[in-house]
Amino acid sequence: MEIKKQPQIFSRNFDLIFIKFPIIFPIVYGLFLFTFPNYENILIFFALMLFAEPHFGATWPFFLNKENINEIKSKKIRYIYTPILIVFLSIVGFFYANAFFLLIFFAVNIFHVTRQSYGICKLYKSNENELIYQEKIIYFFNTIFFIIGILRFYLPVIDPENLLQMNIVIIILLSVVFIIYFIKFKNIENFLTLITGCIIFFPICFVDKPIHGIVMGVLMHYTQYLSLTYKVHNGRKSNQIEKSDKIFNMKNLYFLIIIFFYGFIMAVFSSYSNSADLAFKSLIVIPLIGQFLHFYLDAFLWRFSEKHNRENTLKYLHN
Repeated sequence: MEIKKQPQIFSRNFDLIFIKFPIIFPIVYGLFLFTFPNYENILIFFALMLFAEPHFGATWPFFLNKENINEIKSKKIRYIYTPILIVFLSIVGFFYANAFFLLIFFAVNIFHVTRQSYGICKLYKSNENELIYQEKIIYFFNTIFFIIGILRFYLPVIDPENLLQMNIVIIILLSVVFIIYFIKFKNIENFLTLITGCIIFFPICFVDKPIHGIVMGVLMHYTQYLSLTYKVHNGRKSNQIEKSDKIFNMKNLYFLIIIFFYGFIMAVFSSYSNSADLAFKSLIVIPLIGQFLHFYLDAFLWRFSEKHNRENTLKYLHN
């Protein structure tokens, strides 16, 4: 087996559990969901409050950092005017074209998660050929899951009686591709990173509600993003004050307070989606707007082909 020194963001074990292969989170979610189905709303609320919404909230202290201020001022169309337009279009779309709005949301969500999965592979890449192979596989399977999601929950045309056969086909296809990949590259840690990127939306094939299809597997995406933004924030603060190798320290406390306070507020708004009162039910548009802004801003904030992002983000990601 090929043994190479792997790039590290935190440490080998931390990276493996929270970034490369955070499979424990969807497993716990799934076990709770299928063991206590009557408590699914509580499960969703805590998943949103502790992982999903803090992950969306982490965009703001990451974006509105003083190292980005000049970049924001120099690119006002990208970072100020277009986000304002997105807020306006989201409100109009939610109230006047809700079905189409949610379809766009689902498509952008999958594309955003797929881009991050590929980006994680790039952070740990061993060689370019392996990276190209990872990219094609991740995009291939996430495209399949997007189509299945549409056919199951948006149209819907997939008969529930055919779910077992469909899942068997998907599992066989995943297994064949993974075996070929491992034989070809023999890199166990990059192999696990690839698996993560490919199965994030696999729950869409077997859960009963689309919210579980999004949240269950995408918990892995959330832990990846929270880990990466925390590392960058820690590096920026250390660079501004003094060099520190500590992962947790007081100067990062405000970052955690912001994202978890944001997570609590947005999870509460989201919980009103089941309300009989139309006004309360419509409050979910607030976290949805935040999520659309997250999708948009992250398309630029992690673009390492740009010098600013290499110097103010990428440089903090490796030990």
